[in-house]
Amino acid sequence: MHKQIPSISQCLEYIDRYEMLDNIRDHSIMVARVAGTLADGLRQSGRATAPLPNRAEVTAGALLHDIAKTMCLQTTCNHAEVGQRICVELGYPEIGEIVAEHVILKTFTVDRYAQGLFSAKELVFYADKRVLHDRVVPLASRLDYILERYGEGNPLREKYIRLNFQRTLDLEKFLFRFLDFTPATVMPQVFVVDPI
Repeated sequence: MHKQIPSISQCLEYIDRYEMLDNIRDHSIMVARVAGTLADGLRQSGRATAPLPNRAEVTAGALLHDIAKTMCLQTTCNHAEVGQRICVELGYPEIGEIVAEHVILKTFTVDRYAQGLFSAKELVFYADKRVLHDRVVPLASRLDYILERYGEGNPLREKYIRLNFQRTLDLEKFLFRFLDFTPATVMPQVFVVDPI
């Protein structure tokens, strides 16, 4: 079955339709740039194992990963779950799976990563953790921000945030074994909005 993947211009239309705040839009665009850089880097290095993540799927998943964030800021909804539903309703169930796991990877598999097998989910998950607002930052900086913003001074909540970031650090270690650049030198590429 052929995956339905929205183009960049379609994703930008959905971002407008769901009234994404400008700062969240800027964040999503930078996440897309970083995730795309990782996808291209895996392809260019030639060391990762096929099938390689589809560049268009990575970009769309990254652009839409926070599609429900604005509406969830006003309620207590889970923006990853609501975002997945939005993507499914728009006809993009595979993109919805990426959106659903951009906060916490349910399919974290060290054995796959050691073999150089990465999907769009991992690239978007990792890229999201590297982008603070619209800037690429080290994971430690992003962790500090998330603890402050979402930890709520709750030790149990902070424990789970730290555990999730440990997975991110583990993923980073494996991912960059298959890339020709380091985490410190990730240079996000500019993407061009495709013609309508």
